[in-house]
Order: sequence, then structure tokens, then C-alpha cells
Amino acid sequence: MNAAASKPAIVAVLMERSIGIGLLGAGTVGGALVRRLVGESDAIAAKTGLTFDVRRIGVNDLERERDFEVTEGLLTDDPFEVVNYPTVALVVEVMGGKDPAGDLILAALEAGKPVVTANKELIASRGPELIAAAERAGVPLLFEAAVGGGIPIIRPLSETLAGERLDRVLGIVNGTTNYILTQMAEEGASYAAALAAAQELGYAETDPTADVSGADAAAKAAILASLAFGTWVGVEDVYAEGIEDLTAVDMSFAAEFGYVVKLVAVCERTADGVSARVHPAMIPLDHPLASIRGAMNAVFIEGVAIESLLFAGPGAGGEPTATAVLGDVIDAARETLAGAQVAPRIRFSPGDLVPFADIQTRWYVRLQVDDRPGVLAQIASGFGDAGVSIRSVWQEGVDDEAALIVVTHSAPEASQREAIASLRKIDEVIEVASVIRVLGTNP
Repeated sequence: MNAAASKPAIVAVLMERSIGIGLLGAGTVGGALVRRLVGESDAIAAKTGLTFDVRRIGVNDLERERDFEVTEGLLTDDPFEVVNYPTVALVVEVMGGKDPAGDLILAALEAGKPVVTANKELIASRGPELIAAAERAGVPLLFEAAVGGGIPIIRPLSETLAGERLDRVLGIVNGTTNYILTQMAEEGASYAAALAAAQELGYAETDPTADVSGADAAAKAAILASLAFGTWVGVEDVYAEGIEDLTAVDMSFAAEFGYVVKLVAVCERTADGVSARVHPAMIPLDHPLASIRGAMNAVFIEGVAIESLLFAGPGAGGEPTATAVLGDVIDAARETLAGAQVAPRIRFSPGDLVPFADIQTRWYVRLQVDDRPGVLAQIASGFGDAGVSIRSVWQEGVDDEAALIVVTHSAPEASQREAIASLRKIDEVIEVASVIRVLGTNP
């Protein structure tokens, strides 16, 4: 179907009293959105002048019990029926995953229908394709809920700060891992115990791999970096490392040295290009991100004129995410009713991506060593041969063994790894027990 030809019909549907919504997915976020659209319809209309009517909802299981009222014919197990339904003027995708969500969104855009999605995985992998399709169709594609749940961050990056030269974006963008690390740091819990607590509270899935491995945060980092720097960064370009190997011992040492450990998305503009990575990092206690506890999320932005901005709030859960989705739904409806583009479309320019191996990093390294004369000299030599200088060293002896903690100066990531590889070859090094990157300039 020609998008230009179909647009008058879409506008006609929107000019009715209610704006028809087609919803793809009715899980935690979808259910919360439906309850909001129905239960708060009068408040929404009073504030925006808009009313919404959910016309079709695509689900996998028609027999499953729902936590919202289901009228006859509302549900369908054919998602393309949702997209193609005549009185659906706006499509909301909260089903997740790349397939078939990507094809459904493309079909909606090609039919001239605005799309709102919370699908970070899809945007991080197919963002340019989908954004270009929306541009061709002349309709909005909005994804505020893809990063940070209820935190407004996509719109500030793509609109409010579009004219600002941003240099760095740091994010705690996964509530599951932040809760786990908070428990480990504040309660002395083991990783396994903290994960179990997160699962019991519903913060972590039965299979928490996407969260604890850093994969979820990597998709969000790709989106943040792309919007902040105007150069497309795909999720495959983001280095990701999880929290599975962290211990309460290292949390304790971090606190003693004036740090807290967080899983951080680090997006930077350097002289050589743009980079994005996700990994555990020791953050100074006086940094704004250090105070982000529990399942909260936050994004810290640094720029030339703005200096720094912090966006913080609930980053997960049905209700906060539904709030962000609803905000996009209202904006998309307003734009289509106006018959004109309200917000500028997102565009990307060519740019260089810097391999993580070339990025300057600082490391905290905890070693178990035989407490013998000359061990420290061998370790210093291992770092020096790799081109890494040592900033500080702490040693705690236990019988014939010692815990040796080394914090390095900045050096290329590849050099830091080379140094660690050389340490593992030293006979007196029993174990490289822990490696955590360090942000800031504390000792």
C-alpha cells in the first residue's frame, strides 16, 4: 500500500471521537497500558484533549486470564490483524523480541500508521531500517520506553539536546543488576543470594541471563550512544560483560577505597570516534550514579555547555514503562491529528567506531599470591612490560598467602588484558581473583 495514499484514511479515523489503538502484546507492560487507557481515560482527555479506544490486541494465548477487561473480539492470535485492522490508527508494540515484531512494525509504518514501541532489542539491531521506513511513510516511530522504563531520556537526547555536543553518557540501565549489586554492597550478600532475592521480588526472571550477562544493558547502550553522538552504534558494536563473577569481598574493598560497584553503560565520544560498552565498574562515592540504589535506573550526561545532567527514576516494571509508552502514544496521536511533523526525525551521520581494545581504561585487580620475597617485583614487571603503570598497591597477608590489590593508571584496554595474561603465568600468582574497571580518579 502506498503510504501517501493511505494517510488521508488514517487521519479520518483519527478525527473520530476515539483514536483507535492496536496493541501487539498484552503482558506486564501491555496490560498496564490497557488499564491506564481505560481507567484514566477521563484524566487523559482532560489533560490532552484526546481519547483512545483499544480496538485490537494481539496475543499468543487467547485463553489466558487477563488482568484487564476483555470484550468479545478484542483479542486475536493473528498479529497482522492488529496492524491491518481498519479502525486501528496507531500501533503499539510491546511484545518484545526481534521477530515477528520487526516485520509487524514495518507493515504498520508502510500502511501509514504511527508506531510506538518499547522494544530495545529491536531498535538496537534494526533502528536505522525502521527509522528510515517511518521517514518514508511520514509518520512517527517513537520508542521512549526502550531505555530506562519511566525515565524520559530518548526525547531529551534526540530533541532537547540535539544541538549540544555531548561527550559522555553513563547509565545504570538495568534494574535487576542494580538491585543485586546493592544487596551485595549493603547487605554483604553473595551473588547467588542476591539473585535469588531479586527473583523472589520479581525483579529478575527465572532465566536472568539477559540481565546479569549485560546483554539487556548493551542494547540500551547502543541506543543511547547512537542518539547522543549522531552516529549509529549497533548492539553488535557494544562490548558487554556481566556481573556473574563479582563477589561481596570486592564490594567491601570498593567501599574501603571510596567506591561502589555498578553495572554501567559507558558511551563516549573520543578524538578517534565513538565507543559504547557495558561492564561492572567501580564508581567514586561522590559521583551522582553512586547513590542509585535498588532497582532504580539513571542516566548521567556530560556535555560542553550543559556540563552534566542526571535523569533518574524507576527503570523497569509494567507501570513505569507503560507511562513512557503512553507519553509516546499521546505525542504520536497529536502529530497525526495536526497533519504535520511535530518532532524532528532522528538522523545519523557517518562516523568511526572505536574498538574497545583501544579505549583507555583503569583496572582494579585482586590477586591471590604466595607471600614470598620478589612477588611484587614480578607483578610490577608484568604490568610494566605490557605498558601499564601501577597507581597503587595494597597487600593483606594470610599465613603463607596474601591478597594483593593493584589499581592501575589509564592504559589501552588491550594493554591491561596483556598484563593480566602475563600475571597468570607467574608461578607465585595462585589466582587472578577479580578484575573490575575503575571510573574516576580516586586512589
